Amino acid sequence: MRLGPTERDRLLIFGTAELARARRARGLRLNVPEATALIADTVCEAARDGLRLAEAIAAGRAALAPDDVLPGVADVLTEIQVEAVFEDGSRLAVLPFPLRSPDFPLHSPDFPLHSPDPTADGVAAGSPEGARHTAPGAVLPAGPEEATDAAYAPRAAALSLPVRNTAAVPVSVTSHFHFFEANPRLEFDRAAAYGMRLAVPAGSSVCFDPGGTHTVGLVPLGGDRTAIGFAGLVDGPLDAPGARTEALRRAAACGYLGAAGSDAHREEGEA
Repeated sequence: MRLGPTERDRLLIFGTAELARARRARGLRLNVPEATALIADTVCEAARDGLRLAEAIAAGRAALAPDDVLPGVADVLTEIQVEAVFEDGSRLAVLPFPLRSPDFPLHSPDFPLHSPDPTADGVAAGSPEGARHTAPGAVLPAGPEEATDAAYAPRAAALSLPVRNTAAVPVSVTSHFHFFEANPRLEFDRAAAYGMRLAVPAGSSVCFDPGGTHTVGLVPLGGDRTAIGFAGLVDGPLDAPGARTEALRRAAACGYLGAAGSDAHREEGEA
């Protein structure tokens, strides 16, 4: 039997999750890889059982409690992302702070989505915020000089864009996804978002609630500015002659909201 990369990854998750379940049954507390695999496997199996995205995420969040893992694991494991196959296709399930109670207010001031800078004023060494940075496995900058170096400083948003989620399920978009090619049920100015990504820390994501509108900041994609994969609307250099016009044509033809007609008047004005 020949397996592709996706199937091999799924088997790796399943095998590690089974090991985690066996160790948990023996009364052992789980480490980060074991907890990650067990939660991810729970989400994938919930999708396979026909549950919707929100229900699968809820099942994953209920799979383990802080007492099921080793000390410090709940603080280190701040987010799990797993691509699961649902009845209507593959979707990215994002679980922020998966070892907290499903009812925990993730947006409360006492539990920020992004932990504060440990070198910033007002973060006491014994506070919950400071504890997250000193937990086992946490990444700490070597000092204020490195932490404030321009190469590591967050990039300021070059564009603010209102985005409306017209889907009946939450939609998550990760930091370096070509935002122009994000879920077709997200309604925004696709032409303005061409060649851009979210202005959020690498590896993080933004979740758009069903029927809600959220304004996000975008920055240009860096590097050699080549978009390969994603939704297949570009699959090449972003700045090649005609690439933007062709990508908008493809997006409009595939029913991406905000693509049809959004660029035509702009290009007429530029001509």
